[in-house]
This record gives sequence, structure tokens and C-alpha cells, in this order.
Amino acid sequence: MNLRRVVVTGIGALTPIGNTVPEFWEGLTSGVSGAAPITRFDATLFKTQFACEVKGLNVEDFIDRKEARKMDPFTQYAMIAVDEAMKDSGLDLEKINLNRAGVIWGSGIGGLKTFQDEVVDFANGDGTPRFNPFFIPKMIADISTGFLSIKYGFKGPNFVTVSACASGTNALIDAFNYIRLGKADVFISGGSEAAVTEAGIGGFNAMKALSQRNDDPQSASRPFDKDRDGFVLGEGAGALILEEYEHAKARGAKIYAELVGGGMTADAHHITAPHPEGEGAANVMKYALEDAGLSPEDIDYVNVHGTSTPLGDVSEVKAIQKVFGEHAYNMNISSTKSMTGHLLGAAGAIEAIASVLSVQNDIVPPTINHFTDDESFDSKLNLTFNKAQKREVRAALSNTFGFGGHNCSIIFKKITV
Repeated sequence: MNLRRVVVTGIGALTPIGNTVPEFWEGLTSGVSGAAPITRFDATLFKTQFACEVKGLNVEDFIDRKEARKMDPFTQYAMIAVDEAMKDSGLDLEKINLNRAGVIWGSGIGGLKTFQDEVVDFANGDGTPRFNPFFIPKMIADISTGFLSIKYGFKGPNFVTVSACASGTNALIDAFNYIRLGKADVFISGGSEAAVTEAGIGGFNAMKALSQRNDDPQSASRPFDKDRDGFVLGEGAGALILEEYEHAKARGAKIYAELVGGGMTADAHHITAPHPEGEGAANVMKYALEDAGLSPEDIDYVNVHGTSTPLGDVSEVKAIQKVFGEHAYNMNISSTKSMTGHLLGAAGAIEAIASVLSVQNDIVPPTINHFTDDESFDSKLNLTFNKAQKREVRAALSNTFGFGGHNCSIIFKKITV
């Protein structure tokens, strides 16, 4: 069968380095760190006392106060990012078939703050089961797509993907497949996360996953650096409007880039550690290239998962060198998590936006906070340290990997008629 083409016609971002797409892109290209001491709660007794929080946000500027109280922050973030993306897309809801418009979103954890607060309140009570009637609806991950479909009237496929840190990319690939198979014309897709809570920081600390560089939070996320000591937890949302090419062209839509391929694999190795040789990561990039009908030489930029963990960064670079061979030396490779921190289920969405904007603007965002070379990495690789680089970006591949061994890769390229 002939697969339909899929394009990006709208984007929205709420991130630790900018609350809109222009602010986010300016932060990325300027090499801004979003890490700072935690303000959400008193973190004095925690091993990690900093995170990449969303800053300067007044939720009621976007959502009615009464409605906002029914939403966990992860849903609020989704609504705000999608609001920007929908306005950017120029979609006229009265002129599209809402039965062929859907929402597929990603969140690794969902309503963690809601769950934490309700359980703590119960534990501190006298045993009488007093719970907020919105406890369950606020907590469940799929409520985000419920609110979004209600707001925009989208009556097509509607669900949330949960694959840990791969969730946002998983959602984009699912939406991509529905459109190209002819099951829908338009999708709201992306991901959101709001895990900067006592349970989130404490839980990841217990796993020894987070950086503990409390004396210098801004430089704590340092992918590929010899002294990296774990990731920095982030929060926020990224939203993309995906649309069938002819549908977008017929309404004169602005097109950012074409989504041309996606891959999904499992490591089948360990619940948290990556495969040491990057087997699943290599396979997922190969599958994405095959799906896109591209060769390794067609890719100019890889936005890596690159979380700043000792094992993860090494295995991913091994996988890149396996897949791309000598061409790996001709590409730019960078980790935008060095600036945004790790947004868990939203990471793939905001990194997809970074990749789309890189393709559109021919600029590769940097990997900041590089101080000391690590001999584990081939010095001939261009890891785009510390400063953004101008270059032609015909196509960009974005990787996201999650606990449980979930791997996703997605590819965007310049639009051709």
C-alpha cells in the first residue's frame, strides 16, 4: 500500500529554558542551563537539591482556575504546550473533520504530585478514608489526552503511551503511523512530565541515577564529560501537530519539516541499565533509517538520549558508531539534556522539537558543560561541545531510551514538494 506523508505544522514548548518555542530555541542555541536549586519543596535533606524546573509560569494565564484545580501539573503543562502548538498550526477546527483528528500523548509517570499528596494526607490522618474526588482523574496518565480532546473536539484515536523516558517519542511514532496508514489526518502529539516532587527526587536518588553536584547545579548535566555523575531531573512539555501532507498543503499550512521514519526496540537486558554494547540502540536507529528509506549518510545530526550517566552515554555512542560507521565523523551529535535536564516522558517531545528546528534553521544546538575529555569517546566525533554550530541539516535523528529497555528513534527531514 502507498503510505501517506506526514509533516509537522505546529509546535509548542514549555521547558526549563523557555516557556514558549522561541524562548526554548533561544535557550538551546545560546547554551543556557536550566538547572537551579529546587523551589517546589524544601530539598535540604535530599542527596540532590536541584533540578531543571519550569520557571515564571502562571498557570491561570492559560487555564481557568477552576479547571486547573482538576489537573495535575503534568496535565496543565500539556494543555499549555498544546495551546501554543495549535495556535501555531493555524488549524481551523470548523473546517477539518474532527472524527479524523486524534490525540496521542506520552508521559512516563503521570500525576505523581497528585498521588504523593493524596497518600501523604491519608497517612497523616486518623485512618478515615478522605480522598479528593479528583484524585484518580488527576493522577491517571491518560487524563491528559482526555482534557485535550474535550478542549479541541478531536474525536479520533485518543490514548497515552507509557514507555518511561521513551514515552514522548513513542507517542509521536504512533501518531505518525495512524496518519500514514490513512486512519487519521491530524494529531496532537508529544509528552509532558511533572516529577520534580519529593517522591520523584527521592526515588531517583535511591536508584543513584541523579547527579549530586549540589555545589554547581548549572553544570551538573554534562553528557560525555569524564566527570559526569548522573542526570538532572527536568519537567515540562513538548507538543507537535502532525498532519497528512496533502491535508496541510490544501489549507496552505506552514510546514516545519517532514516526519519520515521511526523505530522501536527493546534491549531485553536489564530494567534500568542499557545494553553495554548498545545493541537495542543500534537496532532502533537502523529500523528508523529503513522505515524512512534513508541511508546513514543522509543524516546530518543526531540528537542523542545523552542523559549524562556513566553507562548510558558510552553505550549510545557505541551504537551510533556501529550504525553510521565512517559517516559518524561527518555528523553533528549533541545532547540537549545538558541544558533542559531529563524530562522523562516529555524528553522525546521537546527533543523532537529541537530536531525539527535544527532541520529548519540549519543550526545544531550544543552539548554544554564539557570540561574534561573522556577517553571512552572517539575524539574524532563532533559532539558539538559548548557552542551551537551552523551547518546544513538535511535530516535529523532523535533517540530516546527508557527504563525497562525501551528504545525509540525518530527522523525528521527538510520538506520537499
